[in-house]
This record gives sequence, structure tokens and C-alpha cells, in this order.
Amino acid sequence: MREPVDVLIRRVDPEVPLPAYAHPGDAGADLVTTEAVELAPGERAVLPTGVSVALPDGYAAFVHPRSGLAARCGVALVNAPGTVDAGYRGEIKVIVVNLDPRETVRFDRFDRIAQLVVQQVEKVRFHEVAELPGSARAEGGFGSTGGHAAVDGSTGGNRYASVVSDREGQ
Repeated sequence: MREPVDVLIRRVDPEVPLPAYAHPGDAGADLVTTEAVELAPGERAVLPTGVSVALPDGYAAFVHPRSGLAARCGVALVNAPGTVDAGYRGEIKVIVVNLDPRETVRFDRFDRIAQLVVQQVEKVRFHEVAELPGSARAEGGFGSTGGHAAVDGSTGGNRYASVVSDREGQ
């Protein structure tokens, strides 16, 4: 097991709890909102978290949705995952949307709204070429690897799909 990465953090709101891992082995540390807000169906808001970070060079933080909020309330993140670059020093903010067609969602101060995953990222050099080398997938796009049945029973289509095969682990 590797040693944890040290990340400097500043409380923009002095009362906000620091991001924390709910369970041993969790990849994401919980982020909370510092503002109470109600979102009617279809509404979105930019919620402050009350913290800013200084990530080491070679790292980025990714703001991921919380699966419980998605399942229970229909809450999603508009730009998931949101990227926090190593050079960014401003407050981390989370863009949430209420996708439930009927129910209003309420967030209170210090409710958990997202999770922050810090990862090492590679810096790359891009080399322009006239043609890319071949691959098994080639230019196959969305749905080209199959796994979902289309309305007409075929697989790999871009039409409405069934999730039965994914649910059954196929």
C-alpha cells in the first residue's frame, strides 16, 4: 500500500468540516455544501463547498456524484466528473441538477453533495501524424462494443436500449 498524498487545504468557510472518507478503502472523500438550497424538478445550482486545495504537480482532483443522491433523489452533477487542476486555488464548487420529474430536492448547510477523488495524472506530448495505427475497435463509436439490445433486438445500435444485459453482468 502506498503512502497517502499530502494535499494542502484551506477552509473558505471556517465552520465547514474538512473532506473525509466515510469508510476505509473509499476512493472519494465527501464534499459538503455551505449553502442551503431547494431545487425544483429540472433546476440546477452551483453549490460552494467551503474549501480550496493546492494539489501537488502531477495530480488532479475529480468531483464525482454521490450514488445515493442519484438513486434516492435524482440528483446528478452537470459536468461529472468535474476537474480540479493542480494550479487551481479557488473554492471548489459543485454544479448539481435535480433530474426528478416531480419532487423538489432540498440541501441544507453541510449536507454531503459530492465526493472528491485525487489521482495522479500523466502529462503527455501530442505528436501530430497523418494517420493513426490500426486497432481492433478502429473508429467504432458509441455502442460499437455491444452489450445493449436495441428496440428491434439487434445489439450495438444507437437507438433506445435495454439495460438487462448490463444488470446481469453480461
